[in-house]
Amino acid sequence: MLVVLAFIIVFHITSIVLLFISTIHNTWWVGDNFYVDIWKVCENVTLTEKCVDIGSSNKSFQAIQTIQATMILATILCCIGLFSFVLQLFRLKKGERFVLTAIIQMLSCLSVVIAASVYTALHEEFHKDLALPNGRYGYSFILAWIAFAFTLSNSIMYLILRKRK
Repeated sequence: MLVVLAFIIVFHITSIVLLFISTIHNTWWVGDNFYVDIWKVCENVTLTEKCVDIGSSNKSFQAIQTIQATMILATILCCIGLFSFVLQLFRLKKGERFVLTAIIQMLSCLSVVIAASVYTALHEEFHKDLALPNGRYGYSFILAWIAFAFTLSNSIMYLILRKRK
């Protein structure tokens, strides 16, 4: 049982790290001389990097704010989930444990999937508004989808672990 708990803690911490990287790092959309995240647009021009915040003048600004808010919410909920897991581990009786943690992880999972789905649906319009050349999805975007899978499987593990004695 201790091995299962240790695995779940490591899996949960991995989810938190993935969420932090995908929220903070600036590689949601990349090209030859630019990279874009949910916060700013950076261009490499003659060995200098010019970064501009995504402003409210952009037509897709509300969608970007939705992505920003849900990614931050997912990261916060995942951290709260780890904290509640540790508290529930020592405070509740067997059979009652980890229900709150599973719910918090499900909400974190929902937040990540909303952010990644909105970005997937609106990335063409968003990048057209920024007048960026063709690019490809960056690793932060891919990490957001992986974080979705991790938080979903982690919440399912908490529900299964609730029934173990």
